[in-house]
Amino acid sequence: MLAIIKFTGQKSYGKYALPKHEFGLDVIAFCGQLRYQEHRSIAQIHKQLVAKNLNISERSVGNLLNRYDELISAGLTDRQRLKEVLKNQKYSIISIDGLQPHSGHEVLWIIRDCISEEILLARSLLSSSSEELAKLIKEVKDLLPIRIEGVISDGQQSIEKAVSQVLPAAVHQLCHYHYLKEAVKPVVEDDRNANKELKKLIRGVRPLEKSVDNREDLEGKTIQEYCSAVRASLTDKGKPPFDPPGIKLQKRLTKISSSLEKVKKKSLAK
Repeated sequence: MLAIIKFTGQKSYGKYALPKHEFGLDVIAFCGQLRYQEHRSIAQIHKQLVAKNLNISERSVGNLLNRYDELISAGLTDRQRLKEVLKNQKYSIISIDGLQPHSGHEVLWIIRDCISEEILLARSLLSSSSEELAKLIKEVKDLLPIRIEGVISDGQQSIEKAVSQVLPAAVHQLCHYHYLKEAVKPVVEDDRNANKELKKLIRGVRPLEKSVDNREDLEGKTIQEYCSAVRASLTDKGKPPFDPPGIKLQKRLTKISSSLEKVKKKSLAK
């Protein structure tokens, strides 16, 4: 249950609310969940809190989100905890990525150890410049009891500059998802052009379909079914790179064409 607690200074209250704060830790956790798991804006979080009968301003929501980030960072940067987690590792390979709930808002940057899968740092930044990211990477470097051998990230230039500045000896690799995304760009572009050209070849299917709308004979119904199959192939979208729409359309139209050839041969045989 979301709580409002008037903090009076007794030690027991630290279990429920931060010092000099009137909103409980459950409210802070709830704000963090809405922000980073459901990608809600401050205005949307405020609306949900008000719906739960909490008397709070939008500005206070922003403050609670700052407290959430600070609490997460405090827990993640516990040196004793990290020492215990990483005690069986000789080195670390870290990943760096940023999550932006909405355009124009601050970005939540996550640095994670890929071997233990432990989150090493989580912090929101208004600026994603190489200088700001370099500070985060250096903080993690100073925090870890083991050396950093490699870094995995997307191709953002500010990340590349920050890594080369703080970890010049580390291997910096593009993550597999972004690597494949970049590698297939030429293929995706060729497929898009092929899809466009194939659609030009079958633009006359609708007038043909209209011409046999009222026919109930076998030939008319057969034409209607083939036209329907062609239109269905146009609306069934593929998703590149593993299910490219151009190749998908080509395969379906080939099957329709082969079927028409068989019908034609049977008709000539009669």
